[in-house]
Amino acid sequence: MSTSSTDAANLSPSDAEARLVEQDPAFHAEARERLAALAGSEVEFRQGQFEAISALVQQRRRVLVVQKTGWGKSAVYFLAAHLLRSRGRGVSLIVSPLIALMRDQIAAATRAGVRAQAVSSANAHEWDTIMESLRNDELDVLLISPERLANPRFRDEVLPGLLQRMGMLVVDEAHCISDWGHDFRPDYRRIGEIVRNLPAEVPVLATTATANSRVVDDIAAQLTPAGEAGRAGSHADKEVLVLRGTLSRESLRLGVLSLPDSEQRIAWLTQHLEDLTGSGIVYALTISQATDLAAHLNAHGYKVAAYTGQTDPDERQQLEQALKDNTVKALIATSALGMGFDKPDLGFVVHLGAPSSPVSYYQQIGRAGRAVDSADVLLMPGKEDVRIWEYFAQASMPTQERADAVLNALSPETTLSVAKLETMVEIRRSPLELLLKVLEVDGSVRRVSGGWLSTGVPWTYDAERYDTILAMRRAEQQLMLDYERLPQGQCRMVFLAHALDDDAAQPCGRCDTCAEPWFPRDVSQPALAEAKASLDRVGLEIAPRKQWPTGLGALGLSLKGKLPAEALAEPGRALARLSDLGWGTPVREALQGEDAEVSEQLVRGAIRVLAEWGWARRPDVVVSMPSRKHPVLVDSLAQSLARVGQLPYAGALDWADGGPTSTPDTNSAFRLAGLLGKFGVSSELAGRIEGASVLLVDDEVVSRWTLTVASRELRGAGAAQVLPFTLGMRG
Repeated sequence: MSTSSTDAANLSPSDAEARLVEQDPAFHAEARERLAALAGSEVEFRQGQFEAISALVQQRRRVLVVQKTGWGKSAVYFLAAHLLRSRGRGVSLIVSPLIALMRDQIAAATRAGVRAQAVSSANAHEWDTIMESLRNDELDVLLISPERLANPRFRDEVLPGLLQRMGMLVVDEAHCISDWGHDFRPDYRRIGEIVRNLPAEVPVLATTATANSRVVDDIAAQLTPAGEAGRAGSHADKEVLVLRGTLSRESLRLGVLSLPDSEQRIAWLTQHLEDLTGSGIVYALTISQATDLAAHLNAHGYKVAAYTGQTDPDERQQLEQALKDNTVKALIATSALGMGFDKPDLGFVVHLGAPSSPVSYYQQIGRAGRAVDSADVLLMPGKEDVRIWEYFAQASMPTQERADAVLNALSPETTLSVAKLETMVEIRRSPLELLLKVLEVDGSVRRVSGGWLSTGVPWTYDAERYDTILAMRRAEQQLMLDYERLPQGQCRMVFLAHALDDDAAQPCGRCDTCAEPWFPRDVSQPALAEAKASLDRVGLEIAPRKQWPTGLGALGLSLKGKLPAEALAEPGRALARLSDLGWGTPVREALQGEDAEVSEQLVRGAIRVLAEWGWARRPDVVVSMPSRKHPVLVDSLAQSLARVGQLPYAGALDWADGGPTSTPDTNSAFRLAGLLGKFGVSSELAGRIEGASVLLVDDEVVSRWTLTVASRELRGAGAAQVLPFTLGMRG
């Protein structure tokens, strides 16, 4: 298989388009008329757009478009779909992860006469009507998410008929189909099988703004019609046409501001956010960071809002519109606000913490400066970045052990729901669902109505493949660190473009390494004091577990329904989340370092939490949890709190029957099963807690089942109430 940047090797894209216009001026006029209708005014094609449309409509080619954000990839697929329909072709299918963010594009397409509809979780009430329009051949474009391809009803009842009469297949954000793409998603791997089985005359368009040469080659290989790859003498019109433009963004003014800690970074934002032009996006790496920063900025007079993966879909739409209308200064966002969001006049993008690769960083900053002469892009890296990168680099990786557990639980005859399967394997819901997707696209399981079946096809962990992916991700992390430390005279835009294998980029002359820093570096003492005060907040509620998990019967346990009131813990407290910008750092360092006595700093923080608790009955005694990882830390913390509070330290719970056999990373049913009967209350400890209010001290809370089971044992041994306290909370 070979790829071609144009129809003739020696023609530039502009020369190629001029030749196409000369060959068929009537088609060019028709396409340009449709473009004006889509844009709402007379506009010219951008370089490469008409060439892509011509290849799809007139030559029925397979085309990969790699162009910078804002270039107009959606215009290409909507116009090509409309022109194909006018020539008697069937409906075009667009597979995109961005349906919820494509409302504006769909509305524009509709105004231009393109009959486009989307099927997503956000419009379930419209599905029947949309499917009826599809059956009646009344649609030009159907947009779906890649996850829709796994839906049994869509896969079995809708997709076969759609493939038979498909006018064009579009794969938006196509870097996701590549193992080497920065945002690889298992659901996207299903698309490759569809592409391979499409008739060669069905045009296919793949689009992305974030692909280096390795990703481009991988995508092009997957777009090649079945039987064509490597065939000697294959005709040029069977080759994948790769249209790749320069990725430099002339409107962006890049910079990096390294400050020593979170207080300094938040103080800088509080002091200087108003100086940034227009409205924009401030990215954070975690949900808690985004919500904490939004709360701080709101408290200091800024109109901002947090936008994360936990934001309700309806609220997301409202927040996106508020940013477009400039009624907020900024959205404080995680990567949940990324691909597909379109605000042409977005004035700035600031990162509080760096993404894990130049590729994903380029994708996020590409939201800015699409229709303005200048937009500011500032990176403020943090000490915690590498730790967060490493977690996400491995979070989606399957393991042979987990795959075997799932395949052993499934059979070809009996359908199991995810909820049922969760009670049979020691895997939490989210990673279990991700693993099932991986196993499905590899052919070992099949999703059907009501759940999952095994296919009998064995699955073997591809160590070489996953090791290579992990090594690539770590190499990208190093590139991001290199970007942060670029010396004066080395252009930041050139660095990013080269990271995406665009070697044509020229120094921008505007970034802080081409010229002097364009941003102030000062942080005022009042702003720093306010940031420290904001980050110094302590205390998070630990909500008690009140319901046994479902499916315990499958593990031989008869517990179900509500926990009895006499076994419940009271609402507890944690000093901080591990991901918090403030107290999260010292807590994280204590939990991830060598086991040692608790620091005076953490004791002072814990005392503040206890002072602000507002309990109905104060503790009478302190009890500690037994700990394998941090016995010295937990014991010293419990005794310090007892000493400061002038309370007796009653001792620690005992291990029973060898102690817990599950880990916090398993699902609730298995976690609980591995904890029941594993804690003991000695007769000496029971005598000290009889009728008492017990402050139960531990290092970290993850699933809450450890504290639930320990509190149940203490209540059963005579404690009047149990008040759990931990240093850290995950999440």
